[in-house]
Amino acid sequence: MTAQQTVTARRRNLRGWMFIGPVVTGTLLFNVIPVLPTLVTSFTDWDGLAAPKFTGVSNYKEMFSGQDPLFGKSLINTAIYTIGYVPVGIIIGIALALLVNNRLRGMAVIRALIFLPYVTSLVAVGVISRWVFSDQYGVINAVLASFGITGPHWLGEPSSAMAAVIVTAIWANMGFNMVIVLAGLQGVPETLIEAATLDGAGRFSRFFHVTLPFLTPTIFMLLILQTIGSFQVFALILVMTGGGPGDGTYVYIYHLWYEAFSLRRMGYASALAIVLFAVLLAVTWIQNRLSKRWVFYQ
Repeated sequence: MTAQQTVTARRRNLRGWMFIGPVVTGTLLFNVIPVLPTLVTSFTDWDGLAAPKFTGVSNYKEMFSGQDPLFGKSLINTAIYTIGYVPVGIIIGIALALLVNNRLRGMAVIRALIFLPYVTSLVAVGVISRWVFSDQYGVINAVLASFGITGPHWLGEPSSAMAAVIVTAIWANMGFNMVIVLAGLQGVPETLIEAATLDGAGRFSRFFHVTLPFLTPTIFMLLILQTIGSFQVFALILVMTGGGPGDGTYVYIYHLWYEAFSLRRMGYASALAIVLFAVLLAVTWIQNRLSKRWVFYQ
């Protein structure tokens, strides 16, 4: 490599770092560096006011020895929420993207209306959902009553309360999934779709054999993002159910919040945060390994 080529390469690298520098700096300052004091705090007994007392691995021992029964329950509830929310949300996002992926008149307005819940405050969404799922004044039970059906106490039973939260979360985030998939659809070559049509492929055949393979990188990205987001669900739980009824919707982040700000056990809450970080890291690594079997890159 000549001196001129070396200078050119350095300038190109510098230009690239100038573009990604703000993002990298923000990630380090607000995502990576804060993990270090959290890790240190997880080995202490601290109420947030007095000086922390070093306790070694006692917080982790409490978690994994069964002394905290809500730790395991919150993980199970979070897993149930993730299984119910992530795949259904992605499928609905794909369906909506396919429906709005045309240039019909007024389609931009329809896209905006579908995306609107995503930019709405989750607190507002939760309050509206509490009214919708109310057993006495809710819209759903009112519709069921018009057909002579007595609606269930949606937020009063563990199984139906979790289902109500999952449905609300899917509705609130379907616009985001739609937009991401819609962007992925723009990368599907029209020539391949036209060739499949000329070969006699039907609509479903074209989707599963042409469109879907090109969408797998987009679906993979959504899978990672939505899985991470599902493990961090909190606002809807706090507003709609408060972790109840009983411990039916008592998810992991709600447990972390309760330990930190209700019981003022900052050290134990920090340990919960570190475990969550480790779980998400492991889940993301597994997803990345499995992606080699079904994700197709051009």
